[in-house]
Amino acid sequence: MAVESVIKQNNLAFRRISLGEVEWETTPSTEQLQKLEKQLNELGFEFVDDKRSRLINQVKTRIVELIHYSDELPKVNLSAILAEELHHDYGYLSKLFSEVEGSTIEKYFIDQRIERVKELLAYGEMNLNEIADHMGYSSVAHLSAQFKKVTGLTPTHFKSIGIQRRRPLDKV
Repeated sequence: MAVESVIKQNNLAFRRISLGEVEWETTPSTEQLQKLEKQLNELGFEFVDDKRSRLINQVKTRIVELIHYSDELPKVNLSAILAEELHHDYGYLSKLFSEVEGSTIEKYFIDQRIERVKELLAYGEMNLNEIADHMGYSSVAHLSAQFKKVTGLTPTHFKSIGIQRRRPLDKV
């Protein structure tokens, strides 16, 4: 909504706005894009305009959508989902992601999963067995081991100290 508001304030025509992406009716001028970038940066948004960065952003957006906005994780491999939806070989996506981000897609996926687990623990509506099942872990032991590896804490200890240890999604 914030991005849409800024675009409308600048009287720029767009077809649609979705998480991390704007489809323009007509391409804005360089001057308009620079003004838009400045305004979006002031609101804490990053303006991405090159193809490699857009592709990385699409990978991140799709992972966030899968982890945080889906009722349940798909049963197919993340690599198959990304390759099919982004129309690129997963090897290419993986190499590009690692070059640009200095980390792997798998690590980003795990970090997002752990952030979602933290959120579910903070809500307190599910027990650890239910969370492990909901998040696609093979067992509570696997979830606990991965959680401790990423956070340095067990899920139970994390729950006891509260939500202050969660990071915003854009900082993961």
